Amino acid sequence: MSFEAVLNIILSGFLTGLVYGLMALGLSVIFGVVRIVNFAHGELMVLAMYLTIVTFVATGIDPLWMIVPVAFVFFGLGYVLQRGLINPFINRPEHSQFMLLLAVALVLVNGLLVAFGPDARNVQVDYSLESYEVGAMLIDKVRVICAVVALAACAVLFAIFRFTGFGKAIRACADNLHGARVVGLNVPHLYGLTFGLGTACVGVAGVLLTLLVDVTPASGPAYTLLAFVIVIIGGLGSMVGALAGGVLIGVSESVAGLLITPSAKSMLSFALLILVLAVRPQGLFGRRG
Repeated sequence: MSFEAVLNIILSGFLTGLVYGLMALGLSVIFGVVRIVNFAHGELMVLAMYLTIVTFVATGIDPLWMIVPVAFVFFGLGYVLQRGLINPFINRPEHSQFMLLLAVALVLVNGLLVAFGPDARNVQVDYSLESYEVGAMLIDKVRVICAVVALAACAVLFAIFRFTGFGKAIRACADNLHGARVVGLNVPHLYGLTFGLGTACVGVAGVLLTLLVDVTPASGPAYTLLAFVIVIIGGLGSMVGALAGGVLIGVSESVAGLLITPSAKSMLSFALLILVLAVRPQGLFGRRG
């Protein structure tokens, strides 16, 4: 295999990894502020994928035009889910939180299974087979578009936390919860906004992934596990780490498919996780303690 072909495969993994990073970014943001691990994260993304597919089949709307509407819908869904269901469990033991979100995940998976069956579904757009020619390399147009959109979504999220008033208030809650309460911040409302932003991220990632992969209801747990691997590699609570972890996993999957077999991509991802935990237990961009 030529050097250009190898480079092309690695670049493909890099572009897909940026979408993975956006998916994991939602999980990292929720944990970094609310301090709850969303065990229904992948299932929420699969819900977004099915919403995109159903809308595409019914109306023919390109999934890229659905990114903003889905982001708003999933922001509202995340806010309602946190305020109505998760918030009462904030101060309960961690095993109670785990069981609650696991129950949400099971309801989503089985609901999608009842509604759509076990068959894989996807979206085929006119440009799905088009490529950009760069020298001797052929780069999938759809992967480039998805990567650019994922980076733009990440930039919007960074800007929200950096420059908006409620973004700064959310950061204050993450840095010093007691101090945030003392100065009168509405912590439950800010937790709801955070959960909404994290869910919006996973909703946008779901829209983008419909252009790249097939989906079944059973994909949810696999994506939840993948998001965990990414945020642990990057560092729990680190936004930059989520993106870096996503890129590493995307490239490792491509390399595994090239050097071993496509079915071994998870093996290499977990090997990378073990290596990072052995060398740097807090993750690449995480902080100790």
